[in-house]
Amino acid sequence: MNIDQSPNIVEVTLEPEKGISATQSAYKHIQHMILVGELPPGEKLKIDSLRKMLGIGASPIREALSLLTSDMLVERYDQRGFRTAAASKENFEEILTLRCSLEIMALRSSIANATQQWEEELVLSHHRMSRSKTSDTENFETLHKAFHMCLLSSSGSPTLIKFCSQLYDLNIRYRYIAARSMSYRSRDVSGEHKDILEAATSRDPDLAAERLVNHYRLTGAYLTGLFDGKENS
Repeated sequence: MNIDQSPNIVEVTLEPEKGISATQSAYKHIQHMILVGELPPGEKLKIDSLRKMLGIGASPIREALSLLTSDMLVERYDQRGFRTAAASKENFEEILTLRCSLEIMALRSSIANATQQWEEELVLSHHRMSRSKTSDTENFETLHKAFHMCLLSSSGSPTLIKFCSQLYDLNIRYRYIAARSMSYRSRDVSGEHKDILEAATSRDPDLAAERLVNHYRLTGAYLTGLFDGKENS
């Protein structure tokens, strides 16, 4: 990736990736910028600016933005315009409610279908996440998602897993907000993950579901405080 900085715009020429189209490349990079907050909620997305920034043609950019509307990360306005999806307390709470409901369903099925291979993959996924440096937020988020999706991977329902994955991505922007909070960083998140792992590998669906929901609701409590203009102590 070659970056040429000027006072007005950062132009990025993307290195060609084997086996990936221009549309897919644009999709991946714009999605990433939205999730980590480089393109903040509600920002207008101008095709020409993105074209210059990413070094990709206008048509693939437009196609990528259309795909991202299906992911609910981008919204259309005035028929042809695009902007990043808005963020709000109400939207976060809706995502949280759906995540809890769908992931409990998937987790229970995953434990019911549990195999030795699933358990080994889950333990390995947790180990990789635990070894990662939380200061490297993006790497931690990648491994964090891998752990949570591995919990559900034995459910036998690809459609359900796809919805859970999409909800995870919608939630990531809010997790980046929470990560900037001192009170959020004071949580024993690693302990929460370890407790979820122990319940899952013990094949206890009730305890695993309870711990997973509590894990999500603690994040929800922090974020609700941030939206209300205060942090929870």
